[in-house]
Amino acid sequence: MFQFLISSWRAGFRGRSFLGVFLLGVALVGVAYLSASFSPRQPQTVALDVGLSGLRFSLVLFAILLVQELVGREIERRAVVLTLSYPVARAFYLLGRYFGVLALAGVATLILALLLWIAVMASGLHYEQQFAVQLGLPFWLAVFGVWLDVAVVAAFTLWIATLSTVTMLPLVLGALFAIAARALGAVFEYVEGGANGQDALAAQFGSVLALVRWLLPDLSRLDWRGWPMYGLAPDTQALALGVLAALLYAGAMLGLAIHAFSRREFS
Repeated sequence: MFQFLISSWRAGFRGRSFLGVFLLGVALVGVAYLSASFSPRQPQTVALDVGLSGLRFSLVLFAILLVQELVGREIERRAVVLTLSYPVARAFYLLGRYFGVLALAGVATLILALLLWIAVMASGLHYEQQFAVQLGLPFWLAVFGVWLDVAVVAAFTLWIATLSTVTMLPLVLGALFAIAARALGAVFEYVEGGANGQDALAAQFGSVLALVRWLLPDLSRLDWRGWPMYGLAPDTQALALGVLAALLYAGAMLGLAIHAFSRREFS
């Protein structure tokens, strides 16, 4: 498994995806810095909010593209047949690829987070906010939440890649999954809150959302930006449950991917 991780690491750095998405992330950090000028009262808060959103967008895109390149394309081109001809379990191949993607995403996360930290510090240098942003532990915890979010999306995309016979399907479904799972929490709150008095709408979609709750993870639980932005520390139990749910879902997706890949036949 370690050899597949190393090969994923090298292929990721050699590929264009790492450079392209990294440049996109740097550009989004620049946008976060410029966005601070639109808020004369809370420039650092605005820069941090925009920057964390840009960080998640670029890292999710990076992880999806890497899974597609390292697994999807190898299956499509039948290059995986040569790899599997060695006396190595297929599970080790998938796990090596997956943890290689997570390692590359971790490096990108660290670099972009440092750039964002500098951009936020440089925003509003001559203005003292009423509520100062917290760029210590709260900031890095929010960044860790983004990386964990990416790990779940990568695990789902990997599962789709082991099933798919269509080139672009992992990319499309991975992106849709990332959007739907992040919006799930807001939709639940809206419907469970009565849908602004629309009881018929809440009754109609309540049962459907109850089923969706078991199929998709609520990745909004990993969004802890409220702590570094406003000093609103997340509840410890809710934080732990969010992390545990993400790890369990990622593990389930990896299990499904290994099962599907083990049963798949390659000509």
